[in-house]
Amino acid sequence: MRKLTGFGIALIAIIVLVRILEAGSEPTRAKKGMVISSSGIGSEIGAQVLKDGGNAIDAAVATAFVLAVTHPGAGNIGGGGFLLYRLATGDAVAYDFREKAPAGSSPTMFLKNGQYDFDAHHNSYLSVGVPGTTAGLYLAWKDHGKLSWKRLVEPAVKLARDGFPVSIGLAGSLSGILDDMKPYPASMAQFSKNGIPYEPGDILRQRDLGRTLQRIADQGPAGFYDGETALLIEKEMKEHKGLITREDLKAYQPKKRTPLRGTYRGYEVIAMPPPSSGGVALLEMLNILEGYDLTGNGHASARSVHWIVEAMRRAFADRAQYLGDSDFNPQVPIERLISKPYAADLRRTINENRASKSGPTQFSWPVESNETTHISVVDGERNAVALTYTLEYLYGSRIVVPGAGFLLNNEMGDFNAGPGLTTSDGLIGTPPNLAQPGKRMLSSMTPTILEKNGSVFMVTGSPGGRTIINTVLLTILNVVDFGMNAQDAVDAGRFHHQWLPDRITHERFALSPDTLALLRTKGHELVQSGNQGAAEVIIRDPASGILEGGVDRRQPDAGAGVQ
Repeated sequence: MRKLTGFGIALIAIIVLVRILEAGSEPTRAKKGMVISSSGIGSEIGAQVLKDGGNAIDAAVATAFVLAVTHPGAGNIGGGGFLLYRLATGDAVAYDFREKAPAGSSPTMFLKNGQYDFDAHHNSYLSVGVPGTTAGLYLAWKDHGKLSWKRLVEPAVKLARDGFPVSIGLAGSLSGILDDMKPYPASMAQFSKNGIPYEPGDILRQRDLGRTLQRIADQGPAGFYDGETALLIEKEMKEHKGLITREDLKAYQPKKRTPLRGTYRGYEVIAMPPPSSGGVALLEMLNILEGYDLTGNGHASARSVHWIVEAMRRAFADRAQYLGDSDFNPQVPIERLISKPYAADLRRTINENRASKSGPTQFSWPVESNETTHISVVDGERNAVALTYTLEYLYGSRIVVPGAGFLLNNEMGDFNAGPGLTTSDGLIGTPPNLAQPGKRMLSSMTPTILEKNGSVFMVTGSPGGRTIINTVLLTILNVVDFGMNAQDAVDAGRFHHQWLPDRITHERFALSPDTLALLRTKGHELVQSGNQGAAEVIIRDPASGILEGGVDRRQPDAGAGVQ
């Protein structure tokens, strides 16, 4: 995956630092409703939906469609994700609109002459899964929305058709990705000026995307999965040996699932079930950590970090061994993995003074991109939405559908590489997550809602590939164990362990030199990384009812919208 280099990285780093210094650590506050996303424009439009009488679902839908225009690296109609909705009554439902494998898929589709083909897996038309975003957002709206569907999609139509000023962050992002888009003329036409990068302040118009969004506004899912849009997708696939057909598109259906529920220090935790691995891993880690005095040992202390890392290590090992699309793997032992007794058994395997060792012979998993995006919403009635969706890589497959104006995902890369293909380099060949027709690929997306005494308390989620789960975990620990407000919880440094490779990655200032030294004496390997995730957090103060918003300034264009 191509990453930003040189000027782009430096520019975005400066923007992030300036935003943090200017804003300090005070959260955004609101009495009624709040929307937080990786697009300030999107958050403002979502907040306007709340002001116009819409609820949390309405605001999330409108914001998500706007992000498909203003945050093209991850906002999408060509990808998929998960939406977790908690009603003010306490009832909750999970909407799974993860992409599916086309009918022509097979477990060996990423092997060429018996050898693994990385490009086919991640950088080709074969890597495109059947998109789920439009169908999933529509189903959630149909069940719970208050405003008209067209009212919610129209702001995105207008932004695509009429254009919007390119921010500094978007300019740097597009500049860094153009080389990867050169094989795709429609992508270059949409995201550059005849091959010249957009500059901050330029107006980005996406008229083909505007027409596609207008069809969705007028026709609902049929405007995407049938008719002109479906024909354009199928035509592009046929011309480049892709698998998706109009039949695949017509057959796509999102699913309503029962959320996972657990408890942590008196808070109820509501999380996504498989094919998201996030909920299972998060609850497993929280259950382990409930047996330790994190508060007494202090935030980012060597002892606290050691306990947290060992919990991460064990949850990720179980993730690799057991989890996949539960529709194809009914034997997944979810109830055991998220149980308190199982966590107690795992806790007894943790040595207070020595790091455990991870080995490559049992479990590993395929590469999963950092480029996802998250939306958190709470409305005036205290309905809450946590929505995480993605294209997989930054700008997905980098393929814009000619005439349709949207980017296709490369989510098939989240399936295991091939049967039995488990290596120390990070491939895996275990059955639960091998490609099959109609199967949803395993994900790390972790939209999560906490409640306290029957009321919503916290909404959280993040992008970041496999780091998503641990970023969400840390935001919860920062609030519940370490007493941080929403903005401090988001600003705090982050670290990550995923079983393999056997090391802790950490942001530059996440851990003090003394903590790093003490962790090394316990046998931990430490590697400094770049920014980890971009969490978007809302907390409801139980005493006053005021909403606090934490906007992650690691994402330069992120913002809050308030009612």
